[in-house]
Amino acid sequence: MLHSFFMLLTFMLLYFGMLGVPDLSAEESVVVYSGRAERLIKPVLDHFQQTTGTTVQLLTAGSTELVNRLRAEGAQSPADVFITNEAGALEMARHLHLLQPITLPTVATTIPTQFRAPDNSWIGLSGRIWIVVYNTNMVDPSTIHSLLDLATPPWKGKLAIPNASSEYLQAGASMVLAAKGEKTADAFLQGIRDNAGNEVYAKNRQIVDAVAKGKVAVGLVNHYYIFRHLGTDPQAPIAPLITDQDNDGIGAIMNVAGIGLTAHAKHMSAANELITFLMSSAGQEMFASINKEYPVNPSIQADPVLPPSSSFRASTIPLTRLAELREPIIQTIERLGLR
Repeated sequence: MLHSFFMLLTFMLLYFGMLGVPDLSAEESVVVYSGRAERLIKPVLDHFQQTTGTTVQLLTAGSTELVNRLRAEGAQSPADVFITNEAGALEMARHLHLLQPITLPTVATTIPTQFRAPDNSWIGLSGRIWIVVYNTNMVDPSTIHSLLDLATPPWKGKLAIPNASSEYLQAGASMVLAAKGEKTADAFLQGIRDNAGNEVYAKNRQIVDAVAKGKVAVGLVNHYYIFRHLGTDPQAPIAPLITDQDNDGIGAIMNVAGIGLTAHAKHMSAANELITFLMSSAGQEMFASINKEYPVNPSIQADPVLPPSSSFRASTIPLTRLAELREPIIQTIERLGLR
């Protein structure tokens, strides 16, 4: 199975040492395991390093791989903090006792409760919405009310989706499962599988590009990929569509990238310093301006190009359910044969 394959691959990489181990020689340092793409997190970490003098030692890999790595390393893990691109992996790490509570007093006043673990062992840093990108020359947006609509026959051959290993696909489908139940989640996954056909992509930016070129009419992506594309090509015939805003809709599926404090952190002072920076106005504004994500700190404004968070209704399903539902969703994805 796909999930088992990734676990096996992770342990093989650990055994042969291919993932590397950060150098711990720097006295003032913090070791970061990051499931976020380096291009998305490194500018923020570089700014922290330059302004504080604390060395950041960064290791990037898939979030699930890093959870497995933390399990394998145990108390010998050099990681001080664990950054992911969605809350499910952080919650999984918490369930496996790989994280410890963040005791910084600013957590309670800076991060709303829906964007952090019950024991504050992880906190959200930036929000993203799983939405529809559509080609403005090919689609009347009034014909799409829900993500579930894209699983229906009219969209056959017109849809692009993330591949089966995408944590965004897994998290989005988990939210559908939580809101609508197993039957609807199965029909949704089967429908988008059939409608996408071969239009399955490893990267969200590839989906946006396919829609912009008219290869497909619509795609499922995190919102910020749309606005980054428009930032470099303002004339591209694409636009975002936030769905599921009707009374019976599940609301916009909002997830968060976040950070957890590892159970065996060796550099607690530096780790807390980094977490404090990422929660601060400076850190939150960098996520907003560089990455076009929504700050989770409500006192920080999102980039003006984004739809204001007050303009849509987000799902109220707790993010902590993502870890609980991940395995059932992965099994469903495998059973249905999504690529």
